[in-house]
Amino acid sequence: MRECIAIHLGQAGVQIGNAVWELYCLEHRIRPNGLLQTNTLTTNDRSFDTIFLETGSGKLIPRSVYFDLEPTVVDEVRTGNYRALFHPDQLISAKEDAANNYARGHFTTSRSIVDLVLDRIRKLADNCESL
Repeated sequence: MRECIAIHLGQAGVQIGNAVWELYCLEHRIRPNGLLQTNTLTTNDRSFDTIFLETGSGKLIPRSVYFDLEPTVVDEVRTGNYRALFHPDQLISAKEDAANNYARGHFTTSRSIVDLVLDRIRKLADNCESL
């Protein structure tokens, strides 16, 4: 089965990602804590494996990375209803915003954190069998 990794960048990406993962959970009957609702798994119904990674304890974690230079929007995910769904390493934010200035964001603000984001994406890709 093929897997997908979702990468949510910036304020719009993080807000859309927050909404879409809530819908994915409703569609696949996954509770906000990452566990399947009881008696919902029918025989061989593992369609959620495409977008979720299952831990040894049976918890489902989205194959996604959230990143924004400004921490407020990512903090909404960290404190929202689905906060237990995401692994803390998947929610990455810097300390200051680029203030809608591409050059500032590209050349200064994001320089220190881009390697961390790429490392998180690499780790998610390493956990996939058929990306």
